[in-house]
Amino acid sequence: MPDLPTPQNAAEAALLSECWDAVLSYADLCTSGSAAATLLATEAFTHGIDELRAATAASKTTGTGRRALRLPRIPLLLASVRTVAGAWETNGFGHRLDPDLRLWLHSDKAARYIGPPLHRPLALRGLRDMQEPDAVLLWLAEVESLPLSAVARRLGLDPAAASSELAQVRALFRDRCHRNHIDTPMDAYCRSYARLLDAVTRSPTAETPEDLSRHLARCVECAEAAACLRLHGGGLPAALSSGVIGWGGLAYLERRRRAAEAGMIGGRTDAAVDTGLNEGKPVRPRIGRTGILVTAVLVSALALTVSLMPFGGSKGGGVSAAQGESTDGQSVADPGPSFPSGSESGSVSESGSGSGSRSAGSPSVADSTSRPAGNSDPEAQGESSSPAGKQGGTKGSTKSASPDCRVKYEIVSEWPDGFQATVTVTSTKALATWSLGWSFKDGQRVGQMWDGTFTQNDSHVTATAADYNKTVAANGTFTFGFLGSWTGSNSPARNFTLNTASCQAAG
Repeated sequence: MPDLPTPQNAAEAALLSECWDAVLSYADLCTSGSAAATLLATEAFTHGIDELRAATAASKTTGTGRRALRLPRIPLLLASVRTVAGAWETNGFGHRLDPDLRLWLHSDKAARYIGPPLHRPLALRGLRDMQEPDAVLLWLAEVESLPLSAVARRLGLDPAAASSELAQVRALFRDRCHRNHIDTPMDAYCRSYARLLDAVTRSPTAETPEDLSRHLARCVECAEAAACLRLHGGGLPAALSSGVIGWGGLAYLERRRRAAEAGMIGGRTDAAVDTGLNEGKPVRPRIGRTGILVTAVLVSALALTVSLMPFGGSKGGGVSAAQGESTDGQSVADPGPSFPSGSESGSVSESGSGSGSRSAGSPSVADSTSRPAGNSDPEAQGESSSPAGKQGGTKGSTKSASPDCRVKYEIVSEWPDGFQATVTVTSTKALATWSLGWSFKDGQRVGQMWDGTFTQNDSHVTATAADYNKTVAANGTFTFGFLGSWTGSNSPARNFTLNTASCQAAG
């Protein structure tokens, strides 16, 4: 496996420290295993560094003192992942890639990223047309999901003014996208909607006319424009990630959001290191990825200790719940893509599942309060002390008719013909693997899924575990997300089953 390029200066060293986990996270989505993900990320990082060095040398040669407009560093490196993946497919190494990505690489969607500039995705063109400091601010805040205070420290902004700066940058991005949309070659029918689309997306209270809504449901380019021009409604991160990254963009966005919420993005939320925008500043010390790995291992060990406590008596359930609250931040993390070693990412993924199981302790105890007080403790002890489920007595297994799992189905975002959803499942029993089924009422179709695979037969969908998240501890949780399409109505999913057993939908 090739080595990462040796940093030539402090800016490149900071770039490696800050961007590696993002590159590896996307590479993990693009490949069929952790070893292939590390190899793809390494080659992509090398390709991206070479491109940055060439661009820097070219700007110095011109003597203008101003860099050429280009993508910010993280999306530039993510684009390198896509480029290297395409080279793998061309050179006979496509078996290392995700099958859906291989199909995408041979489609017209992939061709847009290397085709004529005026036909490339609007978000990609709009972000590239911005000055780099503005583009970096927008990307870190919207796609990487970093707290605005952390973004301000990294970019040397006044924290008090960071919010207004971000609002101005959002407006600037909209302006760039609007100009690019007008300049895009389009047929007369699409152009007739251009002014109306601009007017409708400017106001958060404006209603979309029915004919425009029908047009957006059929025209990909105009739908992309609507997503980029509509700054309200929370759709900007999805427009940026899907337009700039391409395949897997929304899945990457979800991973970064979950990682940021759990504090698992290495060296990000507490970093004030310059990334090359102000290269004269000294680089401050950072916590490396090894330190993050050690922390993850310690959290895993703590979670294992907590999981053993209920075996000591009826009071253990309360202790487990209290510990579950302290480790709640780990339950939504996706630690697999946060480390450069394939073997390390596998071990941390399992520890993430373990810590996730502790976070479910609190909801399970809270749920038990709705049952008679005399029943809640024996049920919890019966499940935790009888792994086989047969020697704990028939009384504990038949006392309650409540399902062994709870499902939280959440529609994260929705647009005229599609939506993004997240599914979180809590199982009272330990699972060696899982398969979650459900039915759609309104004929929705699943198009892409992350942290799992799916099959769909008419209205019934079955999601199965990925290799890295199939094991679930007792009272543990697992989460996956997907993109879907809908027409007419988009009612929540129903009739959930976990490994063919009925599962209760959370309110």
